[in-house]
Amino acid sequence: MSLNDDLTAVRRNLDELTRKVERLEQQAAASRRQPASAAPDQSRMVPVPDTPYDSALWTDSDDEGLGARDRRAP
Repeated sequence: MSLNDDLTAVRRNLDELTRKVERLEQQAAASRRQPASAAPDQSRMVPVPDTPYDSALWTDSDDEGLGARDRRAP
């Protein structure tokens, strides 16, 4: 590859970078003009208790990614 080819490639990459930065600046300006989103709909929220789960729920379950408790991995 010649020096001229290298310079052409650099110019092309720089032009592409410039276009992408301009597009990003336009998107950022547009997002600043949009009003802030409304608060989440409280009727769709599900409360999650802070109390620990009953360990009996997990008695017969497998450890995810580890397989069954009574078998060995290959």
